[in-house]
Amino acid sequence: MILILGGAASGKRTYLASLGYGIEDVADGVLDDKKALYGLEKLVAADPEGAEGLLPALLEKEAVACCEVGSGVIPIRYEQRRAREATGRLCILLAARAEKVVRLVAGIPTVIKGA
Repeated sequence: MILILGGAASGKRTYLASLGYGIEDVADGVLDDKKALYGLEKLVAADPEGAEGLLPALLEKEAVACCEVGSGVIPIRYEQRRAREATGRLCILLAARAEKVVRLVAGIPTVIKGA
């Protein structure tokens, strides 16, 4: 599994496309039978308490893209902080098990784990 991280509008979709994943291959914030997932943070925000339970299904994906949520202004609302923390913790678990981890900044990919 390839974990792709980056800020909003950092080029995660374009990077997925460069790996050969078309629109029909990428789920947007939902778990289904598609090869890749974009918007992991949306999926976690829907149920932060169940975030770790998503791990087995996510490890079956070929690629998972997630917005970086650990930087910037800390949200005032508790629900947003809880979702942000759950997303970060799940990304840590995914990164530990991923074959490759890529961070995108301004559309430029940097491989931080794997080849």
